[in-house]
Amino acid sequence: MNVLSLFDGMSCGQIALNRADIKYNNYFSSEIDQYAIRVTQANYPNTVQLGSIVELDGTALPKIDLLIGGSPCQSLSPEGKGEGFSGTSKLFYEFIRILHEVQPKYFLLENVKMKKEWEDVITNALSIHPIAINSRLVSAQNRPRLYWTNIPNIIQPQDTNCQLSEILENLPFDKEPYEEHYTSNKVMHYQSPKFKTLRTSAGSKTRGIGICNDVGMWRKLTPIECERLQTVPDNYTNHVSTSQRYRMLGNGWTVDVIAHIFKNLV
Repeated sequence: MNVLSLFDGMSCGQIALNRADIKYNNYFSSEIDQYAIRVTQANYPNTVQLGSIVELDGTALPKIDLLIGGSPCQSLSPEGKGEGFSGTSKLFYEFIRILHEVQPKYFLLENVKMKKEWEDVITNALSIHPIAINSRLVSAQNRPRLYWTNIPNIIQPQDTNCQLSEILENLPFDKEPYEEHYTSNKVMHYQSPKFKTLRTSAGSKTRGIGICNDVGMWRKLTPIECERLQTVPDNYTNHVSTSQRYRMLGNGWTVDVIAHIFKNLV
């Protein structure tokens, strides 16, 4: 099987294929972020990097059996500027172009929960309705996402009942919460059942989300804890700076959700 992954980031799709025990011959990746590429190549050195999707010619590739991607969500996300497909999320149409060019047996597209009118644009373009899966079923993170796929027989993953406290490292709470963290609800108790949706700003001093203990001391989540929220192997991203690790994990997929979907590949 040949796999083509678009907007590939740190190659969560490849982790998921291996976790689902799906054999593949070639894994082609379209990505331009140098840090994400570095992480991918450190973990999967046989990955074939193809560069920017806007310059990619799908007709020049060998037969592609599985096309996967998570097109940019920034202008579709409720947390974004509300630009819809006129913002960075217009790269969705590049996914559609490549889909028509390579005509794979299977495809998978992931994106955020969004306005129904924008969801319908994607649904109409792919001629298939999405399935909504929240990562909370397989991880300690509340992360609702939409998945458009023609992989058959997709059902909801079994709830593993994973708790936030189970994925935390044994580290001290050594800082008093910032005023901003109090007022903007950015501190979560370490015994909360689930963490909030992990974002690219997780490592920011002022925008990152931390955890606190019973006496109001707090700390940021570590990169390893963020990897665990995304069900990524510990230290998978440790080939780049800490700030880049936080950013790409916030952009990434919850691997166990993707592996759950891939298990239905035939």
